[in-house]
Amino acid sequence: MKELLEYREKMITRLADAAQEFCSACRAFDDPFTKVEGEWTAHQIASHTRDVDKMIYGARIRQTLNEENPEFKSFDADAWMAEHYNKDEPLENILSDFSANMDDLCTILQPMPRKAWSRESRHETMGGGLTLQLWVERSLAHIEEHLLALKKAKI
Repeated sequence: MKELLEYREKMITRLADAAQEFCSACRAFDDPFTKVEGEWTAHQIASHTRDVDKMIYGARIRQTLNEENPEFKSFDADAWMAEHYNKDEPLENILSDFSANMDDLCTILQPMPRKAWSRESRHETMGGGLTLQLWVERSLAHIEEHLLALKKAKI
């Protein structure tokens, strides 16, 4: 049990650190419209990461914590970007929103009782039994995936 508690504490710390590293990596580009990952620019990756962590993972974490076994729909990130991406939005606004969202999420997660981490949700294609811990892990993995792409582009 001690190992699981330590794992969760480290995950929350890493979530906060990864968010800060992500923002720094985005700011490291002289031109935020530099292509980084396929056809996506650093600016697009910043917008996508903020939106997915706010609208998907953050929302799923909060709903799983506050509702009884909520069900989530699938999310098409490309369709969302096509409809909602704003190339004129200042990068600093995107990063400020992302940072605030992640700070809020970490603040919610830190005092959570052990039992809350096992709260379950359902997904229309992934099925049931999806724990709150899973959504936190996926949020962190999503940030780290894009952080790695940004770092590779700067090498």
